[in-house]
Amino acid sequence: MFTGIVHGVAQVVSIDKKKKLHTYTINFPSTLLKRLKLGASVSNNGCCLTVKKIDNYYVIFDIMQITLDHTNLGLTNIGNYINIERSARYGDEIGGHIVSGHIINTAEISKILKSNNNYIMWFKIQDLSLMKYIFYKGFICIDGISLTIVSIINNEFCVSIIPETLSLTTIGFKKTGELVNIEIDLYTQITVDTTERLINKNFLVAYK
Repeated sequence: MFTGIVHGVAQVVSIDKKKKLHTYTINFPSTLLKRLKLGASVSNNGCCLTVKKIDNYYVIFDIMQITLDHTNLGLTNIGNYINIERSARYGDEIGGHIVSGHIINTAEISKILKSNNNYIMWFKIQDLSLMKYIFYKGFICIDGISLTIVSIINNEFCVSIIPETLSLTTIGFKKTGELVNIEIDLYTQITVDTTERLINKNFLVAYK
């Protein structure tokens, strides 16, 4: 489990590409290595990955084909930086929202608006059926960052990003047309899906 509060950024230093499996070596900041163990879960751009090996400051992860196909990790190159969050511990403060690290889809950055201290990013989700889970003031996790939806127009939504988030994550380096990883809020998804099932059930009963 994660909270969407990014702990730092780390650079990809090597990628070993095998059939249906890529192995990434990432240079971790020393602050993120404390008590890190083999088998630990770490959020990489919002994706929950398992630590395969630790070699000094280098942490190694295997990434399966399904993850490469459905996230932006498959587009990551050597030298790129990614957002890192260590898994939450019981008793930790949850500053963002509950995040599983299971990416549901990607979204394309459709527009970036900068004015004075405002930084607003608009996104278009690749799978439009997921728009039913996007609500004004609702939670969403973008590349591992817990953010709040501030506006929705047709099949696009936007978030407003504070200077602190811009300085501590990779989001400020993103450009229009790039893909980001999306995890919708689990509780929103459960509420919407449950409501739909109840409505459909009542509709079928009424017309029997």
